[in-house]
Amino acid sequence: MSKKEQPIIVGLDIGTTKVVAIAGRKNEFGKLDILGLGRADSAGVSHGVVMNIEQCIRSIEQAIERCILSNPNLEIKEVYVGIAGQHIKSLQTRGDRIRTDVEYEINKEDIDLLIRDQYRTCIPAGDQIIDIVPQDFTVDSTAFVVDPVGMSGVKIGANFHIITGDRNAIRNIKRCVDRSKLVTRDLVLQPLASAASVMNDEDLEAGVAIVDIGGGTTDMAVFYDGILKHTAVIPYAGVNITNDIRNGLGVLRAQAEQMKVQFGTALAAEANANAYITIPGLRGLQPKEISVKNLAHIIQARMQEIFDYVVYHLKQVDLDKRLYGGIILTGGGAQLKHVTQLAEFVTGLGARIGYPNEHLAGGHVESLMNPMYSTCIGLIIRGYHDFESGRMRFAGEGGNYMHIPLEQMQEIKVDLPEPVPIDPTIFIQPEEQQEVSLDKARKRNEKVKRLFDGLKGKFMELFGDVEDQKIE
Repeated sequence: MSKKEQPIIVGLDIGTTKVVAIAGRKNEFGKLDILGLGRADSAGVSHGVVMNIEQCIRSIEQAIERCILSNPNLEIKEVYVGIAGQHIKSLQTRGDRIRTDVEYEINKEDIDLLIRDQYRTCIPAGDQIIDIVPQDFTVDSTAFVVDPVGMSGVKIGANFHIITGDRNAIRNIKRCVDRSKLVTRDLVLQPLASAASVMNDEDLEAGVAIVDIGGGTTDMAVFYDGILKHTAVIPYAGVNITNDIRNGLGVLRAQAEQMKVQFGTALAAEANANAYITIPGLRGLQPKEISVKNLAHIIQARMQEIFDYVVYHLKQVDLDKRLYGGIILTGGGAQLKHVTQLAEFVTGLGARIGYPNEHLAGGHVESLMNPMYSTCIGLIIRGYHDFESGRMRFAGEGGNYMHIPLEQMQEIKVDLPEPVPIDPTIFIQPEEQQEVSLDKARKRNEKVKRLFDGLKGKFMELFGDVEDQKIE
C-alpha cells in the first residue's frame, strides 16, 4: 500500500496530568511518520478516572487544537483512546468445551465458542468484561498448544486472562470524547498500547514486564513466551510523589512538581547532601531552603512502594525470577534520575527505559523520543493493526484526512503555542533517511499482530445503554 492510501490515525492519551494527541501515518517501510502533536495539562481526571466531565472535555479540546496548530492541514475527526484507571482489574480462569462434531478438525468457530463461554465468569457487580485473552490451549491430553485450529480432538480447553473494568467509568471517558466532537474508533488498554510501542521481538521471546509510570496510575503488562500473562493497574504514580513532596516539605503543589522534575532522584544515596533548593517565601515570609537529600528520600520511598507492587504482581504469576528480558520502564515517571537502578535493586531483575522509537521513522525531533508518549504512539499502532486486518475502513467514511499530498508535508511550518514544550520543527523527514528494510517492517507488523490479535473483547460494545446481551 502506498503512502497516499494509508490513513492518518490519531491516538488520544487522557491521563491524570496531561492529555496528548498524536497524528501519524505509516510510510512504505512500515514506520510511523508523525504528522502532528498536541499536549495540554489534564484537568478533571484523578487516577485515570474522570471526576469532572467539563474540565476533561476542555483538556481534550486543547490537546486536539494544538495538534491541529502543529499542522494546519490536519483535520481530526476520529481517535483511538487509551484507557486505564484503578477500576481496571484482571483475573485468571480456565475453560473447557466438549466438541460434538469430533469427526471434523477444530476450526475457528470452536475457539470462538470457548471464548464466549468465559463471559459467564462471575465478576463484581457493576464491572464489565473488557477483554478475554486466551493464553495457551489444551486439546485432549496435549497441553501448551499455541494454535489448535486444524487439529483433531474431543475436548478443547484454554487458560484465559480476563480484564474487567467499571462500566460507568469507561462510559464517562467515551462521553468526554463524544462531547469533544470526536468519534472514538476504539478504546485500548494503556499498558498494552505502551507495550506495543516499546517492545521488540527479543523482548517478547525473553519475557518482559512493561511498567508504565504515569501521572495517576502505574500500568503493568507482563509477557512470557510471547503471550500476555498478566495485566495490573497500581494506584500510585507521579501525582502521589508530588503530593508526598508537598506534604513532607510544606511547599505548594506547583513547587513540588518542579522540584521533582528538576532536582528529583529515585536513589537517595546518589543525592548531593550539601545541595539545597531555595523556595520563595509566601506573602513576605522568609525563603525556605530544601535539602536535595531529603527530597530524594521522599521520592525513593514512594517509588520503592510502586516497585514492591510490581514484585507482588510478578509473584502472582510466578514470573518474579523468570523474566530474562527484565523490566521496561516507560511513561513520564520513567524520566526520574536513577529510576532503573532502584527498579533493579527492588525487583532483582534487569531494567531499562522503554522509548517509543521502535516504530518511529528516523529523523524525528528528540522530544518525541520520550517515554511519556509511549501510550499515544501505541494507540496509533493499534489503529493500524485494525486497518491492516480489515477491521476498520477509513477511506470514504469521513475519517481523518489531509488537504494536500503527503509529499508536500515537508514544506509545512509547525508553530506550536506555549506551554507545549515541543520543538516547532516539522516531523516529516526525507525518505532517504529511512533505512529500515521491508522485510524488517513485515516482521515488526507480525509482532504487533500477535500482540493485538489475542484481544477478543470488544471495547465499543460496552457503551450501549441496553441491558447486557445474554449468551446462549
